[in-house]
Amino acid sequence: MNKKISNEILNILKTIIINPKPELDFNNNFELVVAVALSAQTTDKRVNEVTKILFEKYKTPYDLMNASVEDVKNIISPLGLAKNKSNNIINLSKILVEKYNGEVPGIKEELIKLPGVGNKTANVVLALGFNVPAFPVDTHLIRMANRLGYVKDETNPNSIEKIYKKYIDEDQWILAHHLFLLFGRYHCKAISPDCKNCKLINYCRYKDKKMI
Repeated sequence: MNKKISNEILNILKTIIINPKPELDFNNNFELVVAVALSAQTTDKRVNEVTKILFEKYKTPYDLMNASVEDVKNIISPLGLAKNKSNNIINLSKILVEKYNGEVPGIKEELIKLPGVGNKTANVVLALGFNVPAFPVDTHLIRMANRLGYVKDETNPNSIEKIYKKYIDEDQWILAHHLFLLFGRYHCKAISPDCKNCKLINYCRYKDKKMI
């Protein structure tokens, strides 16, 4: 990989993903950090179905911090890991109220201290909530990095994040994240990718690609 090839890939992706934007529904940074914390090992679509109900009942961290774990667990049960996620978002809300006056901090070192918030979640909140250059790496971006030659047989998201940042200009990080994520989600899927119609086939290193 080099910057020239990386820029070519991004320019092609821009012709494929016409309107790159997040697919999680949120109205403010509190809803964003909760939604991203709930999104582990599930789909954005399912998270949106659950948070529509959750945020109708618990509109602010002040509301959610006083919720019962059982009630929250019942609401978010379709997502899996419901008990753990319920504890996380309730405790997260308590910290937001007690330490940050109910506001979500815009500093990565503070975000990753919140329950249920890791490196990827913090990067998402920074990028989408504060428009701070960040490069969240999930399973789609791991797959794209390997198939498109940014890395070879690498699965560590932190290592892959560094490689993406090496070859993509900082002012393009947020856009590039959306492009790779949506391309991986809808085109270059883990199973049955649409290889025969792929505009990036000449850059692809996926050994099992099918052209018929």
